[in-house]
Amino acid sequence: MEPPVNPLPPVVLLIALPIVLLETAFQLGSQGLAGGPAAVGWRLAALRDWGFAPVILDWMIANNRWPLRELARFVTYPFIQGGFTQTLFVLVFLLALGKMVAEVFRPFAVVAVFLGSAIGGALVFGLVLSGPTPLIGGFPAVYGLIGAYTFLLWMRQVATGGPQTQAFTLIAMLLGVQLLFGLLFGGGYEWIADIAGFATGFALCFVVSPGGWARLKARLSQR
Repeated sequence: MEPPVNPLPPVVLLIALPIVLLETAFQLGSQGLAGGPAAVGWRLAALRDWGFAPVILDWMIANNRWPLRELARFVTYPFIQGGFTQTLFVLVFLLALGKMVAEVFRPFAVVAVFLGSAIGGALVFGLVLSGPTPLIGGFPAVYGLIGAYTFLLWMRQVATGGPQTQAFTLIAMLLGVQLLFGLLFGGGYEWIADIAGFATGFALCFVVSPGGWARLKARLSQR
């Protein structure tokens, strides 16, 4: 008998695990349930030590120095969220979109899209902006998974001869909602990293999709 809900692919759970563990630690620390008085600042310390900001990239370019400790920030920042609400939204998108992508892509490809999109989002964010403006949380990487999902929809449209623009409905809707929230409640420039993450995730699919373009097209045509 098949379970009523398909289990999540292990690779998606593996990506989500550090996010859950870190947020749990931050919540326990902020409530004084773990770590003592210093635990109240665990989130800020993590963002300071492992987060990303354009000033870091500016310094590396200006000095032509690329220490691994600083380069690591490109792949560690998406696991550190700014708060519980952001963690919740990131996890919802990660689990939903990660599941759909992982049903077609191999585990290494899912990880490559997630981390590659985080790197692409941070890189563009750092090149466009300057100073200490922080880039917080996993949305650029999640938008990369949206890019991968869009790639699958696009390939389906190519295979069936349908209108290819329909594949981009999801990203257009999300960006519209993001713009609306920004106008109503104010917002920063994180959308730059989100769009860059989406574009990176979409582009990476041409490289990491199973069997390349032709095999994926044939597989989607059969589903």
